[in-house]
Amino acid sequence: MPEREEPYTIAWDAENECILYIDQTLLPGRYEQMRCATVDDLARAIGRLEIRGAPALGIAGAMGVALAAVRSTETDLKRFLDEVGRAGDLLRSTRPTAVNLAWGIDRVQRKMTLAASVAEAKTIAVAEANAVAEEDELTCRRLGGFGEELFPERCTVLTHCNAGALACRCRGTALGVIRSAIDAGKSVRVIACETRPLNQGSRLTCWELSRDGVDVTLIPDSSAAYLMRKGMIDLVVVGADRITKDAVFNKIGTYMHAVAAHHHKIPFYVAAPVSTFDLARTEEEITVEERDRSELAYCGDVQLVPDDVKVLNYAFDATPLDLVDAIVTEIGVLRPPYAKSFRLVGKGREA
Repeated sequence: MPEREEPYTIAWDAENECILYIDQTLLPGRYEQMRCATVDDLARAIGRLEIRGAPALGIAGAMGVALAAVRSTETDLKRFLDEVGRAGDLLRSTRPTAVNLAWGIDRVQRKMTLAASVAEAKTIAVAEANAVAEEDELTCRRLGGFGEELFPERCTVLTHCNAGALACRCRGTALGVIRSAIDAGKSVRVIACETRPLNQGSRLTCWELSRDGVDVTLIPDSSAAYLMRKGMIDLVVVGADRITKDAVFNKIGTYMHAVAAHHHKIPFYVAAPVSTFDLARTEEEITVEERDRSELAYCGDVQLVPDDVKVLNYAFDATPLDLVDAIVTEIGVLRPPYAKSFRLVGKGREA
């Protein structure tokens, strides 16, 4: 599968000391790269899902700290670090469920504490943010290499939401595995769920795969179980926004696919980097993001729900690990019992 000569989903613009990103809310109708010059603008872009996807949010968090650093006029090191810390807190608050955002912020801030001056701290922040982005690309390639071995020579795979190039620096996690399987010469058809209410599957996953020439078919979220029953799906692969010691958090709707796959004895795989693991916590300790009523109540300017009807709009759900057949990471494929295989994650973080 040829690589495209196109901008990364998110990147640091060294010349203008700002962040460049593809605005995902405009796709598939318009492909446009935006420039973000302030932390407030970045927070708005993340909140509006112009930037989304766990690994991309990790990069955004890291680059947001770098942005706050280079734009600061503070000369006292302690006050400077406090100012950058407040910027990190603002960014962290935008998406509470996705762990990579906080991970990227924390990683850069920790490195900055080693600086002996404001100037050195700024240099460290930019270098570390770029390192996060570069490592993400390598991670997706390694992850894809491990994951493609789970695919038979011919198969139809179901995926939910978008865990592709748009959710990372490039290539993707779940879609990265699919791309690697195709690169290995396997015949892979993809069934993409629309992923209501914001349609990341139809708008983003279908856009990515169709441009790469991958055989992709769009379905309503609610038809996945029926297709499994009819024998039209061989395996499921999804991404993750956080993996705790007992559950996988991913886009709302993932859990019902896992239940249906388990019932129909279809392999259910998760593809995620080590940075997405949060093994110190359990499902009950995680805040699941609830998004605005308007995402369900309106389609563009068309009202879909009466004004006096309440709306519950969770952005994510949690899938218990006993429904997950394997988790594909850049350090290998983790399998049950996860209490044992998760020990490798700690070693991967230290490497």
